[in-house]
Amino acid sequence: MPDAPFDLTIRPLTGPEELKLFLGLPYVLDHELADDLATGRRRPEWMWVALRGDQVVARIAWWSRDGAAPLLLDFFDLDDTLPLAEREKAGLRLVETATAAVVPAGAPRPEYGRFVPPDWREDPAVREAVEARIRIMERTGARMLVERLRLEWRAGTPVPAASGRLRFRAVEGREDLLALMAPVMEGTLDAHGQTDLASGLTPRLAAEKHYDEELAGYATPREWWRIAELPDGEPVGFVIPARNSYNPIIAYIGVLPAHRGHGYIDDILAEGTRILAAQDGVERIRAATDLGNVPMAKAFARLGYVNFERAFDMVWDD
Repeated sequence: MPDAPFDLTIRPLTGPEELKLFLGLPYVLDHELADDLATGRRRPEWMWVALRGDQVVARIAWWSRDGAAPLLLDFFDLDDTLPLAEREKAGLRLVETATAAVVPAGAPRPEYGRFVPPDWREDPAVREAVEARIRIMERTGARMLVERLRLEWRAGTPVPAASGRLRFRAVEGREDLLALMAPVMEGTLDAHGQTDLASGLTPRLAAEKHYDEELAGYATPREWWRIAELPDGEPVGFVIPARNSYNPIIAYIGVLPAHRGHGYIDDILAEGTRILAAQDGVERIRAATDLGNVPMAKAFARLGYVNFERAFDMVWDD
């Protein structure tokens, strides 16, 4: 008699009408799925389920900005009421089957990201569930890249007036910003930036990659982007307030190496927050920083950003 966990049907959704089936397991991003499908950020053939009969025991899905190619693996859920061994066997089979169908042969595997509670290690049941997912991904060859703090400024939280130490101007174009992003990359505490540098990219090329693959894709006004300067015009840093498909965000912020240690990060973050908070209907502003980037985390905390969640990112090196 076949081993029960392998008596599964593993398949993609046949269309948006099967979204209810995919929702047979819960995750904090479930509320975004219908709009993602409608706008093309997700495709049914990128959303897979493992079924035992009509019960969803595992699910997986990829996301993209435009539907052209999967960019991020951001859904991977298991039925945590099942015995641990059964969960992991079903989950591993789903990951391997779906990945082989979704990711083109020879293409890099998209990064796996997951949101978890800020205290996930302190609750035994939550910790077991999170670690089961991590173990499955490790068995496919993934490694943990970074754990991050997810942060949120909420409407009504005071933002201090400009201190007058810095003046701010709009970014004048791609090169204007890249000239500052490149030195910020040197000595960066950001794990993704460190990975780019370790791969052989120069700080300039790493900055160009960040600009072209992320910052250039925001549809919100470039007039929001700010460069911070001393009164004599010397640049100190920059901030990129933007809005992604879901929330207003502080997309990127940096202080030039020569000006670190003087508290300018507080002035720059406050400027970016003020720009977003002044827009109509803004109830929250989201941001994130690596767990190891303690100076940045402290700057967010000083301005009243709340650590409402954590996230981890896993990558495949081949």
